[in-house]
Amino acid sequence: MYKFTTRSKKAEKQFYEILNSREGIPAKLEKLRIDPRGESDAHKLKGKLEGKWSCSLGYDIRMVYEIDDKNKEIVVVAVGSHKEAYG
Repeated sequence: MYKFTTRSKKAEKQFYEILNSREGIPAKLEKLRIDPRGESDAHKLKGKLEGKWSCSLGYDIRMVYEIDDKNKEIVVVAVGSHKEAYG
């Protein structure tokens, strides 16, 4: 099982603000920990965010992340609305 981590204070703040903001998000994140490539409409990103992944945590909440298979980590890059997440 993977664990969540961040590399910036901004991403950490976004993650914890969203975590308990809506019912259902903790359950989606738990599924993502099991399979970070196959849950919550996870998909690879292209362009300036190539190498990163994105998933939906709600109809208007996206999470951009990297997957570190060696350390079993999901590195959260950004969480928020489409505009906030893809900036």
